[in-house]
Amino acid sequence: MQDLERIVADALAQFAQAADSAELERIKAGYLGREGVLTIQLKGLGKLPAEDRREVGARINAAKVAIETALNDRREGIERAQLEARLAEESIDVTLPGRGRERGGIHPVIRTWQRIEGIFRSIGFDVADGPEIETDWYNFTALNNPLNHPARSMQDTFYIEDKDANGLHLLLRTHTSPMQVRYARTHTPPIKVIAPGRTYRVDSDATHSPMFHQVEGLWIDEHISFADLKGVYTDFLRRFFETDALEVRFRPSYFPFTEPSAEIDMAFQTGPSQGRWLEISGSGQVHPQVIRNFGLDPERYVGFAFGSGLERLTMLRYGIDDLRLFFEGDLRFLRQFA
Repeated sequence: MQDLERIVADALAQFAQAADSAELERIKAGYLGREGVLTIQLKGLGKLPAEDRREVGARINAAKVAIETALNDRREGIERAQLEARLAEESIDVTLPGRGRERGGIHPVIRTWQRIEGIFRSIGFDVADGPEIETDWYNFTALNNPLNHPARSMQDTFYIEDKDANGLHLLLRTHTSPMQVRYARTHTPPIKVIAPGRTYRVDSDATHSPMFHQVEGLWIDEHISFADLKGVYTDFLRRFFETDALEVRFRPSYFPFTEPSAEIDMAFQTGPSQGRWLEISGSGQVHPQVIRNFGLDPERYVGFAFGSGLERLTMLRYGIDDLRLFFEGDLRFLRQFA
């Protein structure tokens, strides 16, 4: 058998020279691995006379303990050196001035959202929120959209492959009007509510986005007329734009969920857009069939509804000419509203 003291001395010398953990483990294998020097020594005990095995075995085990102790010490030394090197590399100069955190700002569309909520809350309207993944019934059928309506086409609407528990088709809502139905079916008249939120349509250019924001308004009671719609919405526009120097007109139109229906246009009487009529919203008296789908009697209850795009209102308020700026995350643009 080899000189055990020499084996231990060689092992300790090689451990001390190991530069990293990988090299240390490679050296360890040469002594304690399956084909290591000490392992071979232990396997050779069987060839010794019986009277010598106990003494030689004890010496080999002592050598093994000495090597394992040195190995663990060197492992700790390498880990300590690596930690110290990392701490030195990542050290922080505490004498440097602190790094300030910039204050965030509210996105211009969210500013519009909050402003609209404040205006309508001040005249007694509730604010409703609901799911962005809707059923076909709430998004179309309950709002009197016939089966062959173009909006049901996959070219206009994002459909989802799954169906709900009742087997109804699911889709990303194309407007926030479904919240009119959801809210009206869980509340009793008088019903005064707005429903702002995200909506989705297959459309994308300088004036359209596949995701955009709308606000729906609904007022249902026994004696609500088109004159109430005109008064409420005109007052809203003047408060939103903080000016009485604007004109509002209601232009006859068609929507399946209102009858009669009207597009709402506005024109500023001052400024760069003076005299230019701009379409701002769709509106009308709620269709009797939609009133029935609310779970109400259309012979008793009437009301109006409107739907406006938050991006369009924001563009007009701040003089923005490209809708895509809202979604690009360009800080040069967003800092103007911080």
